[in-house]
Amino acid sequence: MEEHIKAILPLLNEKQKRVFLASCANTLGYGGIKKVCEISGSSKTTVIKGKKELSSEEDKNYEQIRSPGGGRKKLEKEYPELPKWIEAIVSEETYGNPENPLLWTTKSHRKIQDAILTKHEAYVSFKSIGNQLKNLGYSSQANKKMLQVGEPHPDRNEQFEFINDMAKFFMFYGEPVISVDTKKKENIGNFENNGKEQRKKGDPRLVLDHDFPIKELGKVAPYGVYVLNDNTAFVNLGVSHDTSEFAVESINRWWSTVGYNTFPKAKKLYINCDSGGSNGNRVRLWKYQLQQFANRTGLEIYVSHFPRGTSKWNKVEHRLFCYISKNWAGRPLIDIETVVNLISNTTTETGLSVICERDDNIYPLKQKVTDKDFETINITKILPFVEWNYIIFPVI
Repeated sequence: MEEHIKAILPLLNEKQKRVFLASCANTLGYGGIKKVCEISGSSKTTVIKGKKELSSEEDKNYEQIRSPGGGRKKLEKEYPELPKWIEAIVSEETYGNPENPLLWTTKSHRKIQDAILTKHEAYVSFKSIGNQLKNLGYSSQANKKMLQVGEPHPDRNEQFEFINDMAKFFMFYGEPVISVDTKKKENIGNFENNGKEQRKKGDPRLVLDHDFPIKELGKVAPYGVYVLNDNTAFVNLGVSHDTSEFAVESINRWWSTVGYNTFPKAKKLYINCDSGGSNGNRVRLWKYQLQQFANRTGLEIYVSHFPRGTSKWNKVEHRLFCYISKNWAGRPLIDIETVVNLISNTTTETGLSVICERDDNIYPLKQKVTDKDFETINITKILPFVEWNYIIFPVI
């Protein structure tokens, strides 16, 4: 067979070569395509195309190299089963949160391309596979902290549904809904920052060879307020401790700077936050400071906490903080003004806009709320999950 192929092949034109090699592959049976390609030096794509031409009853004119009206056909017509093939290939390695319509796969486009070629003897470019995956709702993504360590709370999903329904209700009636949290503290100075930036080739940015904090420059704690109603955000950049007083002051600054002007008729405010940290559901100072905020503004403050271990579902995490990290990727946070500018310039294709302000106030640690002060909180718990949901009414 090898001598036969090498003797005949130079005498044939383009199409005749394809059909001849396909015929030889059929003669050899299983593994014939691979064997023919090794002998002739042709690609699998060429032999597979020849097999299609060989089996076609419409094209009998072997003298014509290209058929009339030649040209690439649409994938949907050429391979109508392609979406099912791709789904079957990636299904074993597909990950996704069932509450999120977006799925993602660990297989690369080229690996899927090879699998289709092997299983179905069909050549599809890796770019076309990428388009097909996008149409099917897949995307290539990095790891995301979504899996809870330990047993999830039995009421977790019900609390998610409660938060979702409450947020929809508030937004329907034009009342503000905000998601709040503190981004991790960042060292100020010429330190390495994860990610890359565009620079002249061979001219990397030089940074310090250690990450020890510089006491004179300190750290910053960005407290984010993300507004679900209009995809806007406010970041209060603290230079002191991340306390409940700092958290509520951040909400107060958002309301004074943006919130009041955006929602002038608002009578209620719905806050979504984690169950731990400065805005934890068991932190007395958090609730006491919210009472002071309610008294100043006259707003009824509705609060819902995410169950422990589920902070990554908090909107402020994946609607604000992740984009801030992308925006300053690879750029040292050399001073506070740089941080403010980088946060303020964070935008997305969906229209996110961010306002960032510096907060020079000092927030002391270990502030205590006495029982007498705690009794002044005008709080009403909301059923069925009273540990996570409550209303703080203003006392005027």
